[in-house]
Amino acid sequence: MAFAESHENNEDVGLNDKTEAKSSLAGSNKMEMLLFSIGSNEVFGINVFKVKEVTRNIRITKTPNMPHGVDGIVSLRGHVMPALNLSRFMGLGEPTEQHVMMVAEYSRHVLGFLVRDVDRIIRVDWNKVRAAEGMVSGNSHLITSITELDNGTLVSILDVEQVMATAFGEAVVGAVEKVEDGHIKTVLFVDDSAVARKKIAEVLDKMGVKHAQATNGLEGWQRLKGLADTAHNQGVDLHDQIQVILVDAEMPEMDGYVLTQHIKADRRFDNIPVVMHSSLSSEANRSMGKRVGVDYYVPKFDSAMLSETLRPLLTSK
Repeated sequence: MAFAESHENNEDVGLNDKTEAKSSLAGSNKMEMLLFSIGSNEVFGINVFKVKEVTRNIRITKTPNMPHGVDGIVSLRGHVMPALNLSRFMGLGEPTEQHVMMVAEYSRHVLGFLVRDVDRIIRVDWNKVRAAEGMVSGNSHLITSITELDNGTLVSILDVEQVMATAFGEAVVGAVEKVEDGHIKTVLFVDDSAVARKKIAEVLDKMGVKHAQATNGLEGWQRLKGLADTAHNQGVDLHDQIQVILVDAEMPEMDGYVLTQHIKADRRFDNIPVVMHSSLSSEANRSMGKRVGVDYYVPKFDSAMLSETLRPLLTSK
């Protein structure tokens, strides 16, 4: 197994690749995924961008009144984080050894996932990734999508956003000031996470803004082309129909980077800003977005920053 032997060295699984190398993925419709196991026969995956490091040297401090599945807290490099036992949390039993921790970064928060083992990093085509809905049972809401390896092995890709929301509660959307004439403004947002779509809609509703949504990049692009075709046929300005496009980064079938490329290559979408709303908060991820033409970047789930970013884009003439 290609895991790091100590928390002082995580290069064995390639997690310290340079930003420039990682940003080369922009526009390729590929992601790098770390494969891991939690003691069952199932193979799981997580986007490498969400993993800061992998460590075996874990000293867990037991604490009372922790959420279900949280074994305790861990202090690592100045970060105190909860250590979530994925096997117990997902109701898959207690493996004999759960001594590897993946340190995941999620919307500028750090969380430790206790797993049985990590395997290797693979590069996956997003167009070979399918939504998990209807394909898995039990804890299907914790799995965002499914892909298949060359040897036929199915990989369940962890929905980190849903895990966080289930374990620690959904982010609270606070007071949001309404947008003047918001009822005639429209934001189209694209995100494969149900919890993310729910929170985005809540923010836009509080802003008094109309919205439409899609669940992956391919569906989003098809909807956008349909809107552009309709506007052209009716002889109206597309910008009057839609003012902002909000995209996630990692999505089945077509990721947010390729979707942004398509939008920026189509002159019909000129002057319609693309905002990337993503839990992937690394510099490499921002660099990837900039490379394909993303206009603004907002980390999930910062409802205040989201509304503050969208407001001037919805009130500009």
